[in-house]
Amino acid sequence: MGYQIPNVEFVDKKFTEISEGKAQVSIVLVPKESKKNTTKSTSKDSIKKSKLPKHDWINAKALESFGYDGTSPFFLQSQKTLYIPINTQKNGDISDEDLREAGAIAIRTLKHYPYESAKVGFYGSKERANKDFVLGALLGGYSFSEFKSKKKDSTLKHLIISSEGFKGDKLDMTSATRECKKTKILAESINFVRDLINTPPQIATPKYLATKSQEIAQRAGIKCKILTKEDLKKEKMGAFLAVSRASNKSPRLIHLSYTPKDSDKNIPKVVLVGKGLTYDSGGLSLKPADYMTTMKADKSGACAVLGIINVIAKLGVQVQVEAILGASENMIGGNAYKPDDVLISREGVTIEVKNTDAEGRLVLADCLSYAQDLEPSVLIDFATLTGACVVGLGEYTSGIMGYNEKLKEDFEKSALQSGELVAKLPFNRHIAKLIESKVADVNNAASSRYGGAISAGMFLGEFIREKYKDKWLHIDIAGPAFVEKEWDINPYGASGAGVRAGVEFILEHYATKSKKH
Repeated sequence: MGYQIPNVEFVDKKFTEISEGKAQVSIVLVPKESKKNTTKSTSKDSIKKSKLPKHDWINAKALESFGYDGTSPFFLQSQKTLYIPINTQKNGDISDEDLREAGAIAIRTLKHYPYESAKVGFYGSKERANKDFVLGALLGGYSFSEFKSKKKDSTLKHLIISSEGFKGDKLDMTSATRECKKTKILAESINFVRDLINTPPQIATPKYLATKSQEIAQRAGIKCKILTKEDLKKEKMGAFLAVSRASNKSPRLIHLSYTPKDSDKNIPKVVLVGKGLTYDSGGLSLKPADYMTTMKADKSGACAVLGIINVIAKLGVQVQVEAILGASENMIGGNAYKPDDVLISREGVTIEVKNTDAEGRLVLADCLSYAQDLEPSVLIDFATLTGACVVGLGEYTSGIMGYNEKLKEDFEKSALQSGELVAKLPFNRHIAKLIESKVADVNNAASSRYGGAISAGMFLGEFIREKYKDKWLHIDIAGPAFVEKEWDINPYGASGAGVRAGVEFILEHYATKSKKH
């Protein structure tokens, strides 16, 4: 199952020397000139000339004969060349973000043509080794068509990258090949995560998520332990069990462990926790019909965590990673948990239920308790936790919460570097009062709808032990996890939000070296 990414090959030849027999079609990025370099003339001819830079790769004469002004992608069929406009910075460089998006545009456009191979030159910095364009190309062409009777699969199988740069510089082939290998591992894992999230709920049950986790673990050399309903009872996970009570699909806690070979005993331990609601009806606090669709994506946090540990293991990174996935359904029935119930969590904190649709935080509460027993160097949970986060930040941005400002800043920088949009949200003592309960230690739903993302994060904070408060981060990915339109390098549906950010954060702050690469 899943979209097959094109094979990427670096060739130590000039762009124009790569023959049509090797690459059937060319991809050329057209840098947009800055406004300072354009004339004040408004004539048609002067606008054309100011938009198209002079370059051996750009057939300006042919493009201008079609009235092309460099403002949108254009496929010149006579030359079998796809031109894609791209912004340049003041110094003439191209941003990582624009390169990723250009890669996505290229693959999406060529899906409509019968070509099997394409070539592109080297753009951007030598240090990035064209990895951003490659990542955009490998992720941008994804689509979920498993249940389509008539599939429109792309014929493009090979992407050839020349060592020649647009500026006349030369790519380091060894570095480029190494970076491309890493990028491919990342892209394959993200596309797997997208497949898992997009899989409909009658298939993607907690048991299915556990099975897929075992398959990933076997291929990547990761240990996998599955806790069933009876195991959860032994662990006294009263909050987790309450959420799953009305479903005929038994819950699972999936515990994945990666330890690199020949590792130092003192290497950092990163513990990840993911919310895995394979379907959320809202429970007795039933969701309206419009809000219930797309709830197959409520498992995105757990899927992201699975994707992160898979990448780290395949890269052979010198860091311990533990991943805890809380997989459950939240359904209705005669034995469903109810508003007014008081639940006893694994941590011993009692919870007054005000809203059964605030269920993800209950699953996470017990999973975070279990995770702290593993004595993490850093503890991060990923969850599609609140619609309030989407309202506050928009559907493209994840929220970062926690008690340690430096840790939040570090994650923010890593996430932005990876290409994911994130923003820090501040805890405060006034919002903490909104989850106070008269009959239990804490309420599962705030008394005010304002600041809902923060109050949900502070609820989770009630289950973090004092020694781990400065080591914990909560990432609310409710916005970008599943968007019902194409955006950036992401398709309609699941984006794989959290994977790039999580991997970048671990590599930058907790990894020491890579064995395999």
